[in-house]
Amino acid sequence: MALAAAAGTGRRRGPESEVVAATHHELDVADRDAVLAAVVSLEPDVVIHAAAWTAVDACELDPSRAFAVNAYGTRNVAEAARRVGAHVVYLSTDYVFDGTLERPYHEWDEPAPRSAYGRSKLAGERELDPAATVVRTSWVCGRSGQNMVRTILGLLERRAPLRFVEDQRGSPTIAADLAATVLRLGRERRPGVFHVTNQGATNWHGFARAVVAFAGGDPEAVEAIATSELDPPRPAPRPANSVLDNAALRLAGLPLLPPWEESTRRLVEQLTAAAAG
Repeated sequence: MALAAAAGTGRRRGPESEVVAATHHELDVADRDAVLAAVVSLEPDVVIHAAAWTAVDACELDPSRAFAVNAYGTRNVAEAARRVGAHVVYLSTDYVFDGTLERPYHEWDEPAPRSAYGRSKLAGERELDPAATVVRTSWVCGRSGQNMVRTILGLLERRAPLRFVEDQRGSPTIAADLAATVLRLGRERRPGVFHVTNQGATNWHGFARAVVAFAGGDPEAVEAIATSELDPPRPAPRPANSVLDNAALRLAGLPLLPPWEESTRRLVEQLTAAAAG
């Protein structure tokens, strides 16, 4: 099953890095032979393993498929990278935590996932060699793909009801900001776990209000609801608090990502300008 996007790589053929990216249609990470063939033929310096099945509720209903992609697929990537001496950067998630802490989670807090998705991603972390880089992030939004900013803008355009939960708290992360730090960690072969999010925290209701305001709409039109009021109910449990403390970045003296409001405003401006043609 081709379920996930694959790896960015840099060849060893000169001072300039070449990036080779495979979509989930082109490379199925659950296919060991395909992964080994791709990585061994490319001989990359770095493999950025962004491949995952991230449909949280679908994972809850089909945990075997979740583990096939997120855990066993990571085993395949790790094995292939080991054969060519490539450094692996693995994208993980805030869902490895249960969300019961009142403070932000730092890199040395003990994971305790509540969902099949979170368990499968944690299993993927455990397939990696100690020298690999694990980047946990949360609430990722960008210019392409399915994400909450694009969803909110679509609802706003259709004048659909805007109802968002206020009892789930996290750190929004804009993909362009995240990518720059992921690349740096890979190039510098930084080992260990890093939490990488935009700075600051909010709940989904507050995030939706901000997106609507940045798009020129009325944030008062966004209704706050509880997770228990979602209709239909979601199969997978969500962590109530998934705010990630970027402690390892700070301790390493590496730059933190900008505040989430600043980067979200920029993303909304880009998306609305593109929609306007």
